[in-house]
Amino acid sequence: MTGSAKRDRGLLRVDGNECKGCGLCIEACPPKAIHLSDGLNHYGYRTATYNGTGCTGCGICFLACPEPGAITVLRLRRGAAVEHEEALACASN
Repeated sequence: MTGSAKRDRGLLRVDGNECKGCGLCIEACPPKAIHLSDGLNHYGYRTATYNGTGCTGCGICFLACPEPGAITVLRLRRGAAVEHEEALACASN
């Protein structure tokens, strides 16, 4: 790792069966760690996909998403993934 490279602080999971490809999470993501998939899911939507790096674990994508259960944000702490507390609280609404 170089001196300017940052370690990811979060991990993003997108449920391809729930995502409708609206792109709100992509627009809301500060580090731009999400993009639309090239392929279609079985409903015919291009779904959001995590780039694999760059997630800060902020949960803004989760809050922007209108589909319950489509996005899960995990915050990495000391090498282990812990579910984002704010995301869990909003998911129960």
